[in-house]
Amino acid sequence: MSETCLPPPITHPRRLWEQLKAQGFAVLDAASVSALAGVDLGQLHALDVDWATLPADRYLKDGGRYRRRRHACFVVDGARVERSPHRAHWQPLDYNALHGGMQRWFEPIDPESTARPAWAQLLAWLGAVACGLRGVETSDLQSQGARPRPWFAEAHQFRIDTTDGIGRPTPEGAHRDGVDLVAVFLVAREGVKGGETRVFDAHGPAGQRFTLTEAWSLLLLDDQRVIHESTPIQPLKDGGYRDTLVITLRAGGFQQEPPVLDAGQMID
Repeated sequence: MSETCLPPPITHPRRLWEQLKAQGFAVLDAASVSALAGVDLGQLHALDVDWATLPADRYLKDGGRYRRRRHACFVVDGARVERSPHRAHWQPLDYNALHGGMQRWFEPIDPESTARPAWAQLLAWLGAVACGLRGVETSDLQSQGARPRPWFAEAHQFRIDTTDGIGRPTPEGAHRDGVDLVAVFLVAREGVKGGETRVFDAHGPAGQRFTLTEAWSLLLLDDQRVIHESTPIQPLKDGGYRDTLVITLRAGGFQQEPPVLDAGQMID
């Protein structure tokens, strides 16, 4: 059994900035990711093994058993990438109506994985993409003797499987993440149908739908302009799954739960 998928609208690497700024998203094939990030495809595929041992997501409110994940945080400051102390993943209800408003302490990504050169190179490149998206090219900053802003990055390793017959990559539905840039890498797709990506203008009816199928292809999203979701997956054979690496970058700090104030207390 096979399925017919709508192919993604692949962006030529030289048109990346143009596409992101014109429509709020862009899709790169694996070869372009490798070239732009300066990471050999072999280095990327060396990370694949990590997805086979992800622990179960204990926070799914729909009672599902289909999602496994790990999480880690970083500060990206130009070419310097530093891993931050492990923290809860938190989103406001405005961005995640299903799982927002709660501290989710996912198991950390293996330090051996994030110590590999591919991690730092990918994150530093995404930091440069975020700078360009917000109107500041890295080359311009260097020529002016200025430093790029630091970006607060969260990385999520996901495996969505079909153990119970259906898996939901985005159980919260179409959403924004409350960040500046979202990067969704398709790591692997095995024995499933569905998992269609849908991207919509956050302020209008325009949208596109397509399916990522190539390992280490990438969807980049301007989170302030578009909302996104992925449709459920179903098995084409036993043991089907869809693996992704989702990295978000945000200016100003990590999203965190606002402090609880006593009566009469004010925030300066």
